[in-house]
Amino acid sequence: MNQPGVVVDESRPIFVQIAELIENDIISGGLPEETQVPSTNEFAAFHRINPATAGKGVNLLVDEGILYKKRGIGMFVATGARDRLIGQRRQRFENDYVGPLVAEADKLGITRGQLAEMIRSGEGSAE
Repeated sequence: MNQPGVVVDESRPIFVQIAELIENDIISGGLPEETQVPSTNEFAAFHRINPATAGKGVNLLVDEGILYKKRGIGMFVATGARDRLIGQRRQRFENDYVGPLVAEADKLGITRGQLAEMIRSGEGSAE
């Protein structure tokens, strides 16, 4: 599980950030498919938030089919959840970053080949 103090981005609801933390753990393999996730009370205690807020984040993922409830046992990661999340994140990445990047490159007269070279040469600059 991630570090305490989930409120990193004051502009976004805490329950959304909780859902994203769980998603990140699923994508990274920290929460494999068909394994039990911590309870809302455990999330609340760990991140020092209201249990209802933690529950809202978990329920967001239940509504999306990423988590499911086993009555009397708890919440579990659904089969196929990792692939679904990766697909959603890739689509969001394309929409939020690649599309605007290509549009800006077009405005500046940067060809796709030049853009690809810029990306390749910039791979080590994020360190």
